[in-house]
Amino acid sequence: MPLADRPLPNRPHHAHWPRRLPRELAVPQTSLWFNLEVSRQRWPDRPAYILFGRELTYRQLFDQAEALAGWLRSRGLQRGDRVALFMQNLPQFIIAFYAAMRADAVVVPVNPMNKTDEFGHYITDPDTKVVITTADLAGIVAQADAALPGGPQIAALLVSQVGEYLPEALPDDLQPSAPVAQWLTTPLPLPAGATAWADALAAGAAARSSLGPSCAGAEDLALLPYTSGTTGLPKGCMHPHRSLMHNAVGSAAWGQWGPESVGLGVVPFFHITGLVNGVLANVYTGGCTVILPRWDRELAGRLISRHRITHWTCIPTMVIDLFASPNYQSFDLSSLVSLAGGGAAMPQAVAERLQREFGITFTEGYGLTETAAPSHLNPPDRAKLQCLGIPFFSTDARVVDPTTLEPLPPGEVGEIAMHGPEVFNGYWKHPDATAAAFFELDGRRYFRSGDLGRMDEEGYFFITDRLKRMINASGFKVWPSEVELLLYRHPAVAEACIISARDEYRGETVKAVIVLRTEARGQTSAQDIIAWSREHMAAYKVPRQVEFVDSLPKSGSGKVMWRLLQEKEQRGG
Repeated sequence: MPLADRPLPNRPHHAHWPRRLPRELAVPQTSLWFNLEVSRQRWPDRPAYILFGRELTYRQLFDQAEALAGWLRSRGLQRGDRVALFMQNLPQFIIAFYAAMRADAVVVPVNPMNKTDEFGHYITDPDTKVVITTADLAGIVAQADAALPGGPQIAALLVSQVGEYLPEALPDDLQPSAPVAQWLTTPLPLPAGATAWADALAAGAAARSSLGPSCAGAEDLALLPYTSGTTGLPKGCMHPHRSLMHNAVGSAAWGQWGPESVGLGVVPFFHITGLVNGVLANVYTGGCTVILPRWDRELAGRLISRHRITHWTCIPTMVIDLFASPNYQSFDLSSLVSLAGGGAAMPQAVAERLQREFGITFTEGYGLTETAAPSHLNPPDRAKLQCLGIPFFSTDARVVDPTTLEPLPPGEVGEIAMHGPEVFNGYWKHPDATAAAFFELDGRRYFRSGDLGRMDEEGYFFITDRLKRMINASGFKVWPSEVELLLYRHPAVAEACIISARDEYRGETVKAVIVLRTEARGQTSAQDIIAWSREHMAAYKVPRQVEFVDSLPKSGSGKVMWRLLQEKEQRGG
């Protein structure tokens, strides 16, 4: 047996491993589509998803996903082709995801906050053949495709109305805010050449018989989520069915998900955490997920109360916001058995309040797009506050010297690295970046997280800093190089450097340090830059602060010395 396949050695955290759980998992060697097939056979008439009171059963989810797979095949989609999903949390996302799995295709999940200038990359880099989106976002796709240097590339654009799966009337206790209600209920025209969702389902239903069996296996590529780095545009992370299956099965086991469980699907499905918990783990177990398309603290409180939510994966700012509601004491949170999340540290005062007022322990975790969300989780019965947790099932994590890559003892700060079945295969079309992201230790392949941290004597991990340039704004990862590239398109910007600034609510926020072109000085304001950014980039990337300077500090080789600006900001200017 190869060394890398042998059981992992004992580590300090094994002394505190949950007694109810095995250390390593026996993961099905099947495709993600097979999980839906099994749940549909077991619980055909149970709700898989609920949107504002309207149920989508496992039978309906299966039938519609298979019909949509038939339509995809009829449009020339082949095994391994890429399908981009560009929408908010809606039943259409789940149906489209499993349709792509049934067609043996690869899903490219794209943040629905992206603008036209950003979306083109998700067509050209993964060679996307089909884009599935909603009518409010379809114009972005059509414009981005039309503006590609070589001309339009996508073979088909499938568009659904946002409110396609709403009930005829929204329940009185689940009324969203006026803007959200308008967004949900207002039909919009489709771009020329696009196919309507209902038409695709009807055409695909007739083509189901010609689909043939699903051929994807555990090692086939299933997902290509994008993440950015210190330089350049976002890179695709290659995840086979196997790595996603591991974390779907593991997340369900760790959080005690079962067919009776009810989750709140509010973390974005395009994000790896939302996808693993709200699209994969729940379908694997046959549980039900109540969808909240956009965060709304009042609706979240009412949905937890109404549907007796048992599992809520979230980011800490959601809990903070829920507590800020004047109505929070009227919400019945007694059904919650698992409240978990990551992306930002949970303030100790809030965690203590959760425990004191509701008897709930917030379970923090850690992971990256490259590790299919969790590589670390706190044991629910022995959680530590503001802690990443212990290495996940079948996972070995080390703290290593960032230069020598030698393991460091407990207490010393170094780079967090991990080996496990959840780790991705590498970066799409970036062999050099892939090679740089991995190293071999004791015969095993470890992924370099780019995060600095330490491990305590009990084997729990804590994050202290980042090697990579990255801003964490309420759990959304902002990569400065990407924002800088967009800002350089502004006609008034000569040079730009993005750094993080402190924010009481978001934790960190985006600050732009800008050198204006000579003719723009005195003519362009900070608000002009912010307004332009809102039109050209996703809202979470938009600089909240802008500082104009005469020049940026540079090294002898001409590189912008962003660390100097960051350190100055941390000192208070």
